Amino acid sequence: MNKDTMDDVPKDPNDTIDVLGKTMQSLKDRLENLEQQQMRANISGASFPNELRNLLQRRLEDLENQLLKKVNELEEEKSQLYNETVAHRQRTDSTLNSLMNRISELEKGGAGFKSPENFKISLPLRTNYLFGQVKKSLPEMYAFTICMWLKSGSSPGIGTPFSYGVPGQANEIVLIEWGHNPIELLINDKVAQLPLSLSDGRWHHICITWTTRDGLWEAYQDGQRLGSGENLAPWHPIKPGGVLILGQEQDVVGGRFDATQAFVGELSHFNVWDRVLRSTDIVAMSNCSSYMPGNVVAWTDSNIEVFGGASKWPLELCEDRLFDN
Repeated sequence: MNKDTMDDVPKDPNDTIDVLGKTMQSLKDRLENLEQQQMRANISGASFPNELRNLLQRRLEDLENQLLKKVNELEEEKSQLYNETVAHRQRTDSTLNSLMNRISELEKGGAGFKSPENFKISLPLRTNYLFGQVKKSLPEMYAFTICMWLKSGSSPGIGTPFSYGVPGQANEIVLIEWGHNPIELLINDKVAQLPLSLSDGRWHHICITWTTRDGLWEAYQDGQRLGSGENLAPWHPIKPGGVLILGQEQDVVGGRFDATQAFVGELSHFNVWDRVLRSTDIVAMSNCSSYMPGNVVAWTDSNIEVFGGASKWPLELCEDRLFDN
């Protein structure tokens, strides 16, 4: 139950001032009325009690003080609100500016990373539209070494870490682990099964070497040669002028991806050489004692584009791998 008293304060400060103002005006009117009555009494010689007038005078002074206090409080609130609004706007502007700068860096493929090769690409979903692309194509090659770091916990099969397609042959070079099949290396659509195990959610260093001479191949994981073979597309030169895709298998050159064959995880330091590297070089890269950029494709920020929601992130790879292990 509400009591109707003059001390009840409306919720809106402007209403409070309005109520106080009306009350004061009413008291002033009553005070003037009393003073007129007193004047008339003095003229007629009658006595007039001062107690009521004094009471009204004190009440009026109280109300004036109350009104003044309320006006001061409102001025302070207004000033504080203004300051808070300015501070909030400055914080918002600062956040937006830093976000815009980060977006600009990513769009320019620019200076967001400590050095041009210290980044990874993230492909977190099994889709047919997230992928990375190497901006340059491959030349004609009679041998190659392809190395990369990758991290995937996806099953069944990690998908396609990379694929190189040329006009007339979408499967010129492909690394794929699809469904429950073992991981496979395809060259000119010929297949070798590789004894690699990559789906434990940890960083692994992978190198594959191949030469057209007898179709000899080797597969390394974390510096160890786990498999080798021959007769994989022997005497076939790798054709130039194709498209090199990270994270998807190409059914036609540069496209027609299949989500079930997509790589899910993170990739870094994808490098290509036009020769078979020595095993000592591969070991040194895998244990982080040296870094060799590829002489055909080097992993640099400006060389790699991302599409469809794939993203680039800073990566101190050897520190990350030590933390993983």
